[in-house]
Amino acid sequence: MTQVDKEAVKRFLLQLQDNICSELEKADGDATFVEDAWIREQGGGGRTRVLKNGAVIEQGGVNFSHVFGDKMPASATANRPELAGRKFEAMGVSLVIHPKNPYVPTSHANVRFFIAEKEGCEPIWWFGGGFDLTPFYPFAEDCQHWHNSAKQLCAPFGDTVYAEHKKWCDEYFYLPHRGETRGVGGLFFDDLNKWSFEKSFAYIQAVGEGFTKAYVPIIEKRKNTPFTEQQRQFQLYRRGRYVEFNLVYDRGTLFGLQSNGRTESILMSMPPLARWEYNYQVAEGSHEDRLYKEYLVPREW
Repeated sequence: MTQVDKEAVKRFLLQLQDNICSELEKADGDATFVEDAWIREQGGGGRTRVLKNGAVIEQGGVNFSHVFGDKMPASATANRPELAGRKFEAMGVSLVIHPKNPYVPTSHANVRFFIAEKEGCEPIWWFGGGFDLTPFYPFAEDCQHWHNSAKQLCAPFGDTVYAEHKKWCDEYFYLPHRGETRGVGGLFFDDLNKWSFEKSFAYIQAVGEGFTKAYVPIIEKRKNTPFTEQQRQFQLYRRGRYVEFNLVYDRGTLFGLQSNGRTESILMSMPPLARWEYNYQVAEGSHEDRLYKEYLVPREW
């Protein structure tokens, strides 16, 4: 039978949450994460950590959760009837950072592990995750750094991994009703079990640990850039797209709500402020126009 070390995965995820919070606190230089530990009535719980009103980060959350139960929620079994009648465990770290300065991109990362077990049967397990970047006033060099970081961490796992998971990210973080990507992408993968457990686990460790290496240098480079109120308003308008994606399309949000997860932790990904404007149009040739034409479309970096 497949040797699956659930405890090793959990230890890694808890340490990853600690490390990411520490790195982001250093980058912010002012505020700290406040922890809210919670217990799920049906089984499991987690540690929600939120940083508010920092020098750089307006609001950010880094969550760890480990939930379990006797049957998988509908979002997980819809396309996988073989999961019916199995008990499940799901654990992961998920984070979203919403900076104050419009020149610092919003960013999201997630690594997760699922296992469904039944007496006398092989366990069904898989990993998922990735990270993506959502700039408002993007710089090509930042996007190249982000994607080069992703490419380097993927390299030891196979020549096609970066290209496959980059394409998956472009296709997943896409808003069909807007005809645009959520940002400039990164990596996304789900149902990863074609490799051995050891290799799959090593990959999510590389992705989880690679996030701050990719993101913190961008924060440091852009956090002191002066910005105008008009640029701040554009940032808030674009945050509305983040809300639209997370509430309409995001699998993690749907899984969390359908599995009776903790609502406050699930919706921690929402920005603290966002705005919508009817039939908003950017000026031709402006920085905002470049965002739409050059960055919110899949491209090679």
